Amino acid sequence: MTVSPNNNLTDFSAAMTSEKTFTLSDYAGKNIVLYFYPKDNTPGCTTESIAFRDLYPQFQAANTEIFGLSRDSLRSHEGFKSKLDLPFELISDPDEIICTLFDVMKMKNMYGKQARGIERSTFLIDGNSKLVKEWRAVKVNGHVDDVLEFVSASK
Repeated sequence: MTVSPNNNLTDFSAAMTSEKTFTLSDYAGKNIVLYFYPKDNTPGCTTESIAFRDLYPQFQAANTEIFGLSRDSLRSHEGFKSKLDLPFELISDPDEIICTLFDVMKMKNMYGKQARGIERSTFLIDGNSKLVKEWRAVKVNGHVDDVLEFVSASK
C-alpha cells in the first residue's frame, strides 16, 4: 500500500536523530514537509538540506515542521545534522519501510551502472495526516523555494 495525494496516511513511526522517535500523529495540527534524499554527505543532499535549514524559520512561521529521511544510520544522520547545523530531525529508514510506503525506491543510473536507491522526493502532509502535495524526481536548485511557496500559499 503506497500513499497518494488527497488521502489520509495511517500513523507510522521511525527512529530519528536526537534519540527521538518520529510518530506522525504527534504532529496533529501541523503541516509536515517530509523530504526523502539518497545519502548523507553527498553534494545534492547537502545542498538540499542546507536550503531547508536556511528557510526553516519561514517554514516554522507557516506552521510547518521539516523532516529529512534516508536509509542512512542514525549515527550517520547525527554527524550530518551536526555538520550542517540542521535545526530539524533526520529520520532513519534502513529497512525501507517508509520509503516503500511513499514509493521512493527506484532503479537509477549511477556512473553507468543500475543501482536501487531513493528518488529525491518531497511530501507535504497537512495537520490532519492528509497527503496534500508530492514532488517527485526533484531537482535540488529552487526546490525548497517551491515547497515554501506552496506551504505559504496554503496557510
